[in-house]
Amino acid sequence: MKIIADHFIPFLQGRLEPYADISYIHPDHFSPAIVRDADALLIRTRTRCGAPLLEGSKVRLIATATIGMDQFDLPWCAAHGIETRNSPGCNAPGVAQYVWSSLLHLGIDPSQITIGIVGHGHVGSIVAEWGRHLGAKILLCDPPRADRGEQGYIPLRELMERSDVITLHTPLTRDGAYPTFHLIGAEALSHVRQGAVLINAARGPVVDSIQVAKAAQRASMTLINDTWEGEPSALNPELFRLSRIATPHIAGYSLQGKQRATRMIVESVARCFGLPLADEPGKDGIRVWDLPRPYTPVATITAQEIKDSYNPLADTAMLRADLPGFELMRDHYVYRSEPASILRP
Repeated sequence: MKIIADHFIPFLQGRLEPYADISYIHPDHFSPAIVRDADALLIRTRTRCGAPLLEGSKVRLIATATIGMDQFDLPWCAAHGIETRNSPGCNAPGVAQYVWSSLLHLGIDPSQITIGIVGHGHVGSIVAEWGRHLGAKILLCDPPRADRGEQGYIPLRELMERSDVITLHTPLTRDGAYPTFHLIGAEALSHVRQGAVLINAARGPVVDSIQVAKAAQRASMTLINDTWEGEPSALNPELFRLSRIATPHIAGYSLQGKQRATRMIVESVARCFGLPLADEPGKDGIRVWDLPRPYTPVATITAQEIKDSYNPLADTAMLRADLPGFELMRDHYVYRSEPASILRP
């Protein structure tokens, strides 16, 4: 079996070698010639997976060490018998850490705010869970869940009107019943509170960057941005200038998040090709026992331990000093550890 893997996927080397001929390459070097004879591709966000790359290949599986799948042409892959897998929830605690640490480092007291969470999936549910531990009032907007009859969700307009902080945790979709492209545009922003905080740690184009920049000045908003339209090289300069916290798409870059993602893609390879997994020391199979399992809710978490675990102002200072180095910073980011309360065996 032949596997081509993005060489920036951490903690992967040495795990699959007993079972596969595996090559580690730069994400810019994925090409039709390189992948033609591969059985599986292990990727991140930058590798576009559709006909231009895959036509005529023997690829059976593509697994991404990320939550998002907007780099896939999913209908094309399905029509050509290619199994596609992501790593849902792998970095969700890291993104929750980013959200709450950012607010805490800006001097915001969680017990004094209403936080509106747009998207109540893997990330949004942890942001909400930690917010309740910290004493925040939680509002939730998730139209797909609401339309399935689940309780506790409000429309986006109401959330914008009632929230001191709005944080975005949706996928990026451009069509279907619930498109999120430019979800936060002129209409939604017309209902934002004066002085509200807007956090985008989801996908850049979930917000209309031109309209957000205008609203930030009109409504004295505080902007926290980790994801950007046009990243890595064509960020909206006004949005970047106005952002109090501005980081290079690293909200989910925790050590444990990267380890979970690698575990998930290895498990995807094992399932697809019928390979054994070693989920405890001494077992035969692909070693995963040294990588963390999925997140489970915590009994308690404190503002101080979240704040102590990560300071996004340091990453902001680095990006402001070298915006052209956005992608280099991302590729060589020193992974931070998640708060101690959630680090269980």
